[in-house]
Amino acid sequence: MNENSRPQGATSVAAIADIQARLEQQNYICNASIATSLFLAQSLDKPLLIEGPPGVGKTELAKAASAMTGKPLIRLQCYEGLDETKALYEWKYGKQLLYTQVLKEKLGDLLEGARGLKESIGRLHEFDDTFFSEEFLEPRPLLKALWEPGGAVLLVDEIDKADDEFEAFLLELLSDYQISVPELGTIKARSTPLVFLTSNNKRELGDALKRRCLHLHIPFPDPGLEQAIVRRRVPEAEARLNAQLVAFVQGLRKLDLKKVPAISETLDWARTLVLMHARELNADLVRSTLNVLLKYQDDIEAVDTDIPGMVVAAHKETEWRFPK
Repeated sequence: MNENSRPQGATSVAAIADIQARLEQQNYICNASIATSLFLAQSLDKPLLIEGPPGVGKTELAKAASAMTGKPLIRLQCYEGLDETKALYEWKYGKQLLYTQVLKEKLGDLLEGARGLKESIGRLHEFDDTFFSEEFLEPRPLLKALWEPGGAVLLVDEIDKADDEFEAFLLELLSDYQISVPELGTIKARSTPLVFLTSNNKRELGDALKRRCLHLHIPFPDPGLEQAIVRRRVPEAEARLNAQLVAFVQGLRKLDLKKVPAISETLDWARTLVLMHARELNADLVRSTLNVLLKYQDDIEAVDTDIPGMVVAAHKETEWRFPK
């Protein structure tokens, strides 16, 4: 069967598998659901809204997609009070001021030979267009992404931290990949960017924004996927230690903590245990390094009495694979 006669479904499955493999080459280990969402975002030219708890790899997916496609990553970090002057553009006021000074010095030459006030004003109006032109525009992340000739990966990070007004401001870009600048009119994307929006669910996002995006929820990984991530990112950790530390972290996530450990903390802990020349977990080792996993002293104190039992449970969960 040649490529043209291959069923469309088989072609899509192959493309998704290829994306998953290429992400893995960038050290981003993911499941088929994530790869499928990225495939659809690219194929449909739709923004991808990624929700989930902090530290599950939402931002890292955008970074990996940038490396995978060879397109520059342009990141807009959202925060309360963010407005278009920080996100879209602002005028180069210093350059405009210098231009005004030059214009004043050349005013006599400019108006020489003008017949009456109307013609003089007409000549001055010709310079208004130059004064408010792209030459005097300082692009911010959103505009940079639209202007990138070969396309870009635009990451609007933690959109849930921005105000409702800024969310509404984004709608034109998310639906038509264009923005409106009062002095210049509508600016369309030179090449359609691949857009990621991330949210930690600090607030409910509006329906209008969600309608314009594909949706992806990334939960904490299951044990098998988390072990694969550790294996790729911290290959120095022995297989037994890898399985035990992941089982311990998975147990911590079931507890009522202020902040459960994210994947980044699992990786930091794995690197810490390697530095400690650990080959398997024990209660004393866990206690001495628990601050790498847990960021609140109340959490550390709350789990202290549970550590021996959790270490035993982690050993039992993995001993069938690594019998002594």
